[in-house]
This record gives sequence, structure tokens and C-alpha cells, in this order.
Amino acid sequence: MTDVRDVFEALDFLLELPRVVVYALIALGSALENVFPPVPSDTFVILGAVLTEYGTLRPVPILASAWIANVIGAMCVYGVARQRGPELFEGGWGRRLLSPHQFNRISQFYDRYGLWAIFFSRFLPILRVVIPTFSGFTGLGIVRTMVPVAVASFLWNAALLVVGIAAARNVARVFDYFRTVNGWLVVVTVVIALAVAYWWMTSRRDDHKGQRNTGDTES
Repeated sequence: MTDVRDVFEALDFLLELPRVVVYALIALGSALENVFPPVPSDTFVILGAVLTEYGTLRPVPILASAWIANVIGAMCVYGVARQRGPELFEGGWGRRLLSPHQFNRISQFYDRYGLWAIFFSRFLPILRVVIPTFSGFTGLGIVRTMVPVAVASFLWNAALLVVGIAAARNVARVFDYFRTVNGWLVVVTVVIALAVAYWWMTSRRDDHKGQRNTGDTES
């Protein structure tokens, strides 16, 4: 259960800040989430929504701050990843992480399903950072990356805002519900991560078999 005192202490702290500073904190958290996932950007949005009950903030600036900053943050990470490109995986730790065969398989996956993978990943912890980053590594186009990021980010932050505003008079219950939802999202993330780990191990094993077979043929 969420500690009610912690919630109201956070609200009291935000109430003492100038309105523009609170909007800036919401934007900063939403942007930094793309670099450091533990940043509680969703919490800031919900707290901002609750503050609309007190007349401190307005819904549209909250949504705009969170949405625009989140998209910009994601696209900055994408841009850095795209600049590094596949050469990052051509040697050293990058090659140990992904063999050329594995990297080509991932590139084919993004080329075929990248838009939907990016869209759905934005609703999942950790994966919302990893999936768009690899779209940069694989060279997926900026429009094909930004569109699903922008749409999913808007929907997610709008949903947080609506829930926060609708239940502003019962703050603790909002956060308990949010924790439950996030718990299920973490479960989905873990299942996907296990599936990816299984794919990595089996494809790596196939690579080793292929290399041995090639060596035997050449002999």
C-alpha cells in the first residue's frame, strides 16, 4: 500500500513551488526517463493531475510538458544510437552482446514490425527505453520511430492525467491502483524479456553450430 503521508508530503512540496517550476519538473522527469528508467515520471504526472483539484496547475500544460519532453528524450536517445549504428556491435562487448547474425535478425524484425514494437513498448517499464534505442542502432527511419513513440506517449500520459484528475479527492487510492497496474506491466515486461533471452541463447547456439560446420567443410 502507498504511504498516504508520503503522497501528501510530495503534494505539499509541489504546492509551495511556482507553477512553472512544477511544469518543468514534470517535463524533466519525462525526458530523463528515456535515459534512466527509475525516474518516477509517471508519478509526477499523476501528482500534477491531483494538483489541478487545488487550482495550482492546468491539465493541458501538464500533458504538453510530459508528452513533448518524453518524445524529445526518446528521440535524442534514438539519435545517439543511430549515430553509433551497427559498428558498435562489430567488435568488443558489442559483438559479444549480439553476433552479426543476431544483429541482422533484429534489423529484419524492426524493418517488419518496428512500428508496433515501439508503440507497445512505450507502455512497458524498461522496454520503453530499450526498444526505441535499438531502432536507432538498426537504422530504422526517424519518422517510423517518432510516430509510434509520440502516439503511445500521448495516450499513456493522457490516461495518467485523466485518472489523476478523476480521483484527485482520493489520492492514496489512485497510487495503489497505479502500483497494481504497474505491477502487471512489469510481469508482461519480464515475460517478454525471458522470451528475448531464450531467442538470444538459441540463436547464439545456432551461430556456433554454423561456424563449426563451416570450419569442417573448409577442412
